[in-house]
Amino acid sequence: MVPVGDKSSTGSSSAAYNAAGADNPKERLKECCRKLVAFMCTQVGVGGLVVGYAVVGAFCFIQIEGQAGDAQHHAVQQLRHNCSVNVWNATNTYNVLYRDNWTRQVTDALTHFQVNLALIVKKGYDGRTTEETWSFSAALMFSLSIFTMNGYGNVVPKTMLGKAATVVYAVFGIPLYVLYFRNMGKVLAQSFRWLYTWVYQCSMEDKAGGGDLYNQQLPQKSRVIVPSTACLWVLAAYVATGTVTFVTLEDWSYLDSTFFCVTSLCKIGIENFVPVGSITDAVADHPMKLVIKFVYLLLGMGIIAMCFDLMREDVQVRVRNLKMDIGLCFEDIRLRAVAVYRRRNSFD
Repeated sequence: MVPVGDKSSTGSSSAAYNAAGADNPKERLKECCRKLVAFMCTQVGVGGLVVGYAVVGAFCFIQIEGQAGDAQHHAVQQLRHNCSVNVWNATNTYNVLYRDNWTRQVTDALTHFQVNLALIVKKGYDGRTTEETWSFSAALMFSLSIFTMNGYGNVVPKTMLGKAATVVYAVFGIPLYVLYFRNMGKVLAQSFRWLYTWVYQCSMEDKAGGGDLYNQQLPQKSRVIVPSTACLWVLAAYVATGTVTFVTLEDWSYLDSTFFCVTSLCKIGIENFVPVGSITDAVADHPMKLVIKFVYLLLGMGIIAMCFDLMREDVQVRVRNLKMDIGLCFEDIRLRAVAVYRRRNSFD
């Protein structure tokens, strides 16, 4: 017979094994990784990861594009200098005694300047230096426009490394944004549903005239469906808030601000109206203004997801009710047809 150890020895051995596992660095590293992944799957973790991803992307693009230098800016300066030299040489050679020759030489110099300047502009030159184009606010908006799939187009990478980094940044950023979009939509939908249910119950209590009688008649597990009109009102209020905000921050007109808010929330991304898009904004943009713009766009995407979730639920309920009504209508038609058929048979 094989001797069986007592329970106390077994318990002591398991406790010693757990203690040894706790002291093992690999086990502690695995446990920390599990906790980190579990935290990143929460809404707070996903939101922080999106913000961090945008900030890291902004610094990376500043470093990548900043090292490229101002080759186009220097080329334009050289082109302008050559044009000035050619005009001066023509003036110094022909002066006013040879007006036709002077005019021809100056026209050739200006035409050469115009053609070469147009070629440089086609390659992306817009009159700004690298520091003005890739400021932190502009780089942050560029990073945000990549993984939110807006694509304003006012700031684009010009180097090969910058273009490759943009592709890699989008490949990893878009799935992260989709995860944020879904989680943020669920959280905001639950919060708004709770708020709407509370307001609805309070209004029903006021209409009933007695809180105790209403609470006795109200089902304990009743679910209030948020109507689509409430979602549309929320969207309209958010667009109006953004309109007033960008009128104050960007000195736009109300129509231009509304145009920007709608096109940004609908992921159209028109280049004509973009925050931190001008030279003065890129140089002297206040950090608080940048935070407001960044939060408005990210929160707006979450509100879009919330309204999509709530309106989908409302449409599902309406379609289910319509299906039931159609079924009852056909059942009523069938019963009437059977009754008419039986009545005719009874007459026969």
